[in-house]
Amino acid sequence: LLNILHVMYLYNKIKANPDMDFTPRTFIFGAKAAAGYRRAKLTIKLINSVSDVINNDKSINGKLKVVFIENYRVSNAEIIFAAADVSEQISTASKEASGTGNMKFMLNGAMTLGTMDGANVEIVKEVGEENAVIFGLSADEVIEYELNGGYNPLDIYNSDEEIRRVLNQLVDGTYSPADHELFRDLYNALLYDGLADRYFILKDFRSYADAQEKIEAKYRDKDGWAKSVMLNTARSGKFSSDRTIEEYVRDIWHLEKVKVEL
Repeated sequence: LLNILHVMYLYNKIKANPDMDFTPRTFIFGAKAAAGYRRAKLTIKLINSVSDVINNDKSINGKLKVVFIENYRVSNAEIIFAAADVSEQISTASKEASGTGNMKFMLNGAMTLGTMDGANVEIVKEVGEENAVIFGLSADEVIEYELNGGYNPLDIYNSDEEIRRVLNQLVDGTYSPADHELFRDLYNALLYDGLADRYFILKDFRSYADAQEKIEAKYRDKDGWAKSVMLNTARSGKFSSDRTIEEYVRDIWHLEKVKVEL
């Protein structure tokens, strides 16, 4: 959801400033949602609705494109991993236990843009902070807010005009002209539900937008970018399945090796 809200934010900026200095980019989403997971399915609907508007707006001259890969699975992931320049791993810190997709992107030379969560922590340790772009709350900060409060998403909504406009577009028909209430549940989940913005999306939004600008600047530095992506590939050896299984055998399963005589 953070990703597509940011796409809406970029679209607004391009529409307001057609001549702004902007590196054209395509955002690729791959996702599935369980049949009963209404909010996740609504997020997928939002991605496709935003895609319909942006991809058919000739006035932005192709500066921004949105692609949704339906029925995301290993066979199409293989193509995406090899083609992507940036691996966005943006789970809220402390919420994602692990992640192997970001390792596969890393192996194929994509630079990680993400939070300090899951496998991102290990990736940054291997490649160095200068060869990734990290944003957002730390796990400790998230847990502190969850335990003691102190975060109200309405404060951000009321004080940040650009974020407020993006959220209002969820319910003003910009992306759902036939049904202005279509995305009301997402709007309410961010601002008004009992656990409003439980994933701290608005809290991380500005940090995420800044991270997107940082990675755009890195991409424009062709030599620096080439060095970083090569280092990502070169330092991905730690994430070999051989090493992982070896650790499982030693630390979890406590199995003894069996020698096979051929």
